Amino acid sequence: MTRIAIITAVAAERDAIARGAGVVEHLQAGPFETIRGTVRADADIAVVAAGVGPAAAASAAMAIALSGVDVLISAGVAGGFSGRADIGDIVVATVALAGDLGVQTAEGFLDLSKLGFGASAYTVDVAASADTAERLAAAGLATRRGPVLTVSSATGTDERATELAERYDAVAEAMEGAGVGHVAALMGIPFVELRAVSNLVGRRDLTAWNLPVALATLERAMRTLFGRQ
Repeated sequence: MTRIAIITAVAAERDAIARGAGVVEHLQAGPFETIRGTVRADADIAVVAAGVGPAAAASAAMAIALSGVDVLISAGVAGGFSGRADIGDIVVATVALAGDLGVQTAEGFLDLSKLGFGASAYTVDVAASADTAERLAAAGLATRRGPVLTVSSATGTDERATELAERYDAVAEAMEGAGVGHVAALMGIPFVELRAVSNLVGRRDLTAWNLPVALATLERAMRTLFGRQ
């Protein structure tokens, strides 16, 4: 049986994913509130609400990885970069990037790899990522593929959105993927990141966000991936 761990930030993301995948058994796993169950008789799925940010995501991913898991997935909502992903789109990462971990200098930003302090990019499982995108697109979901940024401070200005989009050629911005990717790389576990777009990256305007649409997209994506539609 394939053991799949899906790491989310908050309960609303966890619950949408669990509904879509058909996971119904509720468990309390240590400090992390987890929904776990068996799907299609061949997959054991744990969906974890780990908290916001890469540190929280990495903590949950490591805890569950040490208990045994075959696939780590970072999933939830995200901001889409204008012209690259729209509200309601589903984004499948080609790479998870630590977008603001490093040093800002007068000459520009230096990430960890440029500083010689380790990796700033976490490779996804290429075959699984491509297969996921193909299945979602075939089901009629507006599907995008590309780099997804992980940031500790979400973007709230148009100027920073432009800077990040140009620096990384990014499709979306979230806050957890690189944390899960880091654990996956350490433990040698296949990794995928999947995001539903709730807003456009830029000036912070909550009236322009559409979380219900993003969560519905996330649920529909899971229904597709786990053969429930």
